[in-house]
Parts: sequence; C-alpha cells; structure tokens
Amino acid sequence: MKINKIATAIGLTLAFSATANAGVLPDSQKQNDWYSAAEAKVIKKEAAAQAEQTFKAKNVILFVGDGMGISTLTASRIMAGQMEGKTGEEGLLSFEEFPYSAQIKTYNVDAQTPDSAGTMTAIISGVKTDVGVIGVNENIERGKCATVAGNELITATELAEIKGLATGVISTARITHATPAATYAKSADRNWEDVSDMPADAIEAGCEDIASQLVNFEKNLEARFVGTDVDGLDVVMGGGRRHFLPKDVLFNSADAVSSVEGDRTDERDLTAEWQAMYPDGKYVMDQAGFDALVGDEKKVFALFNESHMQYEADRDNDVAGEPSLSQMTTKAIDILKNNEKGFFLTVESGRIDHAHHAGNAYNALNDTIEFAKAVQSAVDNTNPEETLILVTADHSHVFTIAGYPKRGNPILGQVVAVGSEEPSLAADGMPYTTVGYANGLGFRDLGDETDADASYNDAAFAGRADLVGVDTTAPGYHQEAIVPLSSETHAGEDISLHAKGPGAQLAQGVVEQNVIFHIINQALELIEE
Repeated sequence: MKINKIATAIGLTLAFSATANAGVLPDSQKQNDWYSAAEAKVIKKEAAAQAEQTFKAKNVILFVGDGMGISTLTASRIMAGQMEGKTGEEGLLSFEEFPYSAQIKTYNVDAQTPDSAGTMTAIISGVKTDVGVIGVNENIERGKCATVAGNELITATELAEIKGLATGVISTARITHATPAATYAKSADRNWEDVSDMPADAIEAGCEDIASQLVNFEKNLEARFVGTDVDGLDVVMGGGRRHFLPKDVLFNSADAVSSVEGDRTDERDLTAEWQAMYPDGKYVMDQAGFDALVGDEKKVFALFNESHMQYEADRDNDVAGEPSLSQMTTKAIDILKNNEKGFFLTVESGRIDHAHHAGNAYNALNDTIEFAKAVQSAVDNTNPEETLILVTADHSHVFTIAGYPKRGNPILGQVVAVGSEEPSLAADGMPYTTVGYANGLGFRDLGDETDADASYNDAAFAGRADLVGVDTTAPGYHQEAIVPLSSETHAGEDISLHAKGPGAQLAQGVVEQNVIFHIINQALELIEE
C-alpha cells in the first residue's frame, strides 16, 4: 500500500511538473517528431510499469543469442531496417521493445573474458563457474573426471522437470554444444560431446559423455534425487547427430556429409535408445519430418544435421532441409503448452557466435535477425499474462562499429561520410568498412558464399586489403581484423537482458549473470523452501 502511495505521489509530481513547464518549451521542440516519439515511449513505459504487478508465471522461455553483444544488436537492427528499404538506425529488434532490461556481467570465475560453458552454467544454475566446464561449480578441475562428484549443480531445466512442467531445449548449434548442454549435463569438459572425445581415464572413472547424458536425462535425474518421478525432456531440437550415432557407415543418415557420419566408438546408437525409452515419441532428422509434426506429440527428438545446423542464409543448401529457429520455436511451444502445469523452454541461436568466430558479420547479423523473429514468434504464440520471456546472450565478441558513415549508409558497406558520395579513405589511402573485428581470420572476399565457415579454408590474413571494387555487403565478405588469429575471440564487456511478462520487473540495473537463474526461479517458484 505504501509503495502504491509513493508511486501515485511521484506520478502526480511528474504530471504537475510537466504541466507547469509546458509553456516553457518552444513549439519547434514540442512539435518535433523526435521529441513526441520519445515522450510517447516514456508514457507507454510508465503505464506498463504501473500495470505490471504480477511476479509469478506459468511458463518461462529463455532465449540465448550466443555471442550477441551490444554491437551485434546495434548492427543487426540497422541491417534489418535496411533490408526493408529504411535507413535502419531508427528500428528496433523485437525484444528491444520489451519493457524491462538490464546489463549483465559475463566474466567466469577464472577468466576476464568468458566462454559459453561457464556463462550458460551461470545463467541456468545461478552459480558462476570456470571456463570450459558444464553444470559444475568452480571447485572442478577441467578435464578431471574425479572432481565432478560432489560439485554438480542443478539447473532450472531439472527443477522444472521435478516440478512437473514440460521442458525443452532448442539450438541451431549441436545440441551437445556448450550452451544447450549446460541445461541438462554435468561435465568436466565441454568438449566431451561423445565418448570418442573423452580420455580413457575419464571413461574408466565412469564419467558419461554429454550426448549420453541427454538421452539419459530422465534416468540420471531420478537417480540423483531418489524418490523423484519425472518424464524427461519433452522437446529437443538442434544439430549434432554425429555424437549420437556409432562410427559405422551403416548408421549414416540420408543427408550425411561425411563418409562415416557417426563419431561414437562404443557402438551405441543413442537415437535408437531414445526411441526405445519413448516409444510414443518422434525422432526427426529433416524438414519433411519436422513438417509432419502436428503439435500433439508426447516427445520430440530432432537432430537436423551431422554437426551444427546451417546458417540461416545457408539453409536452402541443406541436403534434407531443416527448419528455421523461429519455426522450431513455434513448434516447440505448440507441443509444450499441452502441459496444463506450464513449461520451461530454452532457445539458443548458436550460429551468431560461429559467424563472428569466422569473421563474417553478414551471417552473424542475419542470424541475429532470425533470432529476433523467433522471439516474436514466442510473443505471438503465448499469453503475455502467464509467460515470462527472457532474451539475453552468454557473451560478446570483438566486433566493432566505427568510422563516421552518414545516416543510412549500408551497415556492411564502406564508410561514406556525411555530405559525400565516395568512400572515405584511411591514412593508408584505402577505403574501410564501418564494421570490423579486433582480431580473427581477417579479409576474405568470397562473394555470394553463404557458409561463413568457408573462411577457415585459408590462413589468417594480416594487414589491410584494398577494398576498391569489393562488395563488402555480400554474404561472403569477411571483415578485416587488426590482430591475425586462427579464429576471432569473445569479448569481455557486458551484454544485455530483455524481459517481458510476469516477473520481468526484476530485470533492472547492472547485475551478475547468475542472477538470471534467480529471476526464472522467482517466476516459476522452482525451489520451494
């Protein structure tokens, strides 16, 4: 009651102040479009804040744009607008219109600049940890199986399972990759995606590879908490089929790109094991299988690629076809919302990160735009009064926006200054681009190539390139880098959190990354004291 009185008093004071000073503003200011648009935005936010009084949600959807730093957001919103024929700077990605946001500190316990294993573990468990380990605390020693026992963390996904909610995880990366793996696995090393990736001593000590942990999620959770009865993950969609299949040509899928698709050296076919566990579930590996899903399925396990799924711009080149991130999100929601108790879903756009590592801004931005579409599909297909949607990243990249380009200049283009029609020249007499990288593989002119990973075919390019006549807006153009490295690196600055729905009010200020878990817990009441 006291809080409401204070809020009312503040509102009246602001209203009086605005009225008292209304005559001071010249018409040129009051009637300016920039002024009125900003005023309307603040009024809208004030109304939303006053109306938002609930903190408890039935459903939570956690979106993670892997490597989606602030510069990536800025460039992506500009590119999205320019793709629609606008100047671009004035636009917003879908989740940038959410009413609440915060800055998130991303460092790992042992690292100033983090990796995805440590950051996602913090997001999903509430505990910061070291680089390279999954679902365990900082007392772990990376690569040492014996240090896992006693240091395991429980995740929001596991708690949601125990609570009886429907659960799911989606990624455009391998589903065993660090970010999605952190939702369900405990591992001394993020690279232990299947048994062939593990050292002999780890296998002998009884550590389980990440793919096996995914299939055995239900069994492992019930063993960890004796007396608990759960039904396992309801929706799993992503890439990484090779980690679930035996290293035997007989197990190759129809769209295998390697002569032997599977990597497992223990002769286990985990897709068959999953199907045996869930005879009413559906295993899917291509677009046709995905399109056949109707939304009333009990369980869905979808592995659309041998390794990572395609970049959004490269999807048409997939042999058997694969759905977009927004399509997977919509389908997952259709299935999960059949649970009357609610659901918890994690959605990762993993290839934003991979495009940045390859030094290819086009695919990083294009995948971010698709990520924003996936978020919008979640907004469109859920009830805003009962669904909390959180959108964040795990870390940033050394991706920059610089120079002095004029308004509306192509974000991937060469810098053209205000009042000019010709590219600006650097001190070396050559043109330069607005976006670039502090380190990485450097310049490549691959034209219309839509697979960013083609950049790895050549050694790192040191120094400047003459960009006269080069179309830097083409999908296959890879930006120059200051420091030549075999792969571009993560960055250490803060990333953003955007929130909408019950409990979104808690996303404010500058906070540690592990706070995100506690916002999820607050909304779903996963931990009952």
